[in-house]
Amino acid sequence: MSRLRSSGFTLIELLVAMAIFAVVAVMGYGGLDIVMQARKQGDEHAAKLAALQTSFAILERDIEQAANRSIRDNFGDPQPSMEGSDDTLEFSRNGRRNPGNFSRSHLQRIAYRIEDEQLMRASWAVLDRAQDSEAASGPLFEGVEQIEFSYLDARMEWQSVWPPRNLSQQNAPAPTLPKAIELTIETEEWGEIKRLFRVAGSG
Repeated sequence: MSRLRSSGFTLIELLVAMAIFAVVAVMGYGGLDIVMQARKQGDEHAAKLAALQTSFAILERDIEQAANRSIRDNFGDPQPSMEGSDDTLEFSRNGRRNPGNFSRSHLQRIAYRIEDEQLMRASWAVLDRAQDSEAASGPLFEGVEQIEFSYLDARMEWQSVWPPRNLSQQNAPAPTLPKAIELTIETEEWGEIKRLFRVAGSG
């Protein structure tokens, strides 16, 4: 009878196979990690873009429904229906939601400003405020380095503040609302972005 030769791996062959497997595993993990990082960055980019688009949609909705309704502030002093500078904007607007069908005005006072590199939106429960009236405020978008509002008047000229400061020189009644508002926003992610919003209540 012939002897059968035993088959199997030698220790050296086994070590070589393990080394090759380890190299392939490291390469595979590195490729997978790159793919996962790219996907994570893509998801973060998409989330920021969605937040920016939502912010513009809210701004457009608010500004288009701006109302010619002046108010009294916390100290009882009269304030115009819209008051804005280059980096802040406050105005009255129509269309306040009332899902509970409460007995309240459909008007609302809204304000926009930058705080800690965030675009903030504030709203008040009442138009004519008392000394203890506080605004409900929350961020719309992060990573904002700078904003600038401009206001288009009846002469189709852009103003940096609203109401315009040169009313006495124009010898005209004080305007209530601008024709349009342009927002220039500087972001960390996309740089400078401009948006133009129509003011429907300007007449």
